[in-house]
Amino acid sequence: MAPSNEDRDDVFSEEETRLEKLIAPQAEPREFKVVYRNIIVLLYYHMAGIYGLYLGLIAAKWATVISAFITYCISGIGVTAGSHRLWSHKSYKATKPLQLFLMLCQSVSNQHSVAYWVMVHRLHHKYSDSDADPHNATRGLFYSHMGWLMVRKHPEIEKRGKLLDLSDIYGNPYLKFQDTHYYWFLPLMSFLLPTIIPMYFWGETCSVAWNVNMCRYVMNLNAIFLVNSVAHMWGYKPYDKNIAPSQNLSVSVLSLGEGFHNYHHVFPWDYKCDELSSFRTNPTTVFIELCAKLGLAYDLRSASDDLIEGRAKRTGDGSYLTLKKSR
Repeated sequence: MAPSNEDRDDVFSEEETRLEKLIAPQAEPREFKVVYRNIIVLLYYHMAGIYGLYLGLIAAKWATVISAFITYCISGIGVTAGSHRLWSHKSYKATKPLQLFLMLCQSVSNQHSVAYWVMVHRLHHKYSDSDADPHNATRGLFYSHMGWLMVRKHPEIEKRGKLLDLSDIYGNPYLKFQDTHYYWFLPLMSFLLPTIIPMYFWGETCSVAWNVNMCRYVMNLNAIFLVNSVAHMWGYKPYDKNIAPSQNLSVSVLSLGEGFHNYHHVFPWDYKCDELSSFRTNPTTVFIELCAKLGLAYDLRSASDDLIEGRAKRTGDGSYLTLKKSR
């Protein structure tokens, strides 16, 4: 079912209509103000992650490796089914127990609070590939992947971010708690518990437990970063050839179903985020549908076949016919 105008991600407030219109692709010349603390932190994360991969191959117990994989999936679902599809796009509704579960899973991802994540993502959709897009892909692959975290935000992001309506997020008691206490709650969920559990239950060493979890964490981060970078650079465009977001199967597999990005930017309110939805390429959709069968998720919104095909014929690059034959 198509969304009403009030549900659309690109609805602009009266204040926003007074601002200069930003047309993608757009990236004005700017002097970057480097945030050295963020660079040091990201550098440590990745060095520890690489060391954790090494330890996982030669020293870690099998239980530690399996635990890291499960944590990867839990963290990923928290972002994809929670921050993204439920709270950013309201593509389905969730009962309170499911909301609490997804908030806890998202906390394991340590990708800031849901409130901040949603703010960044709603800006990304409203102003995709322009200076008000926090990870503007027009500035290149590295910038859209993680470079945007290493510099101060563009003034357009600050200006337009203040005008976003996030009342639905701050009115949620679980998300309000997380946002208020993120500075200790997220590190507890993402770093301390995944380290303590292997040490306590099966005697893993602190060094191995910590660094293997850091490997998991870095892989989670980069899987989502790939959606912002690679899926805005390479792939086919069955639904809108005039925008940067593209369909990228590899990204979808790594990110638990977020790589069919051309589809997602055309139909952002679709809970599936793609048109194929197999367990291999989109386990998040399978998770949401399972929750629906259990009565934990409801009012799942999706685009009809006629709507999808009509949009593909009108603005797509022609690859939709090939995709349709392969289904």
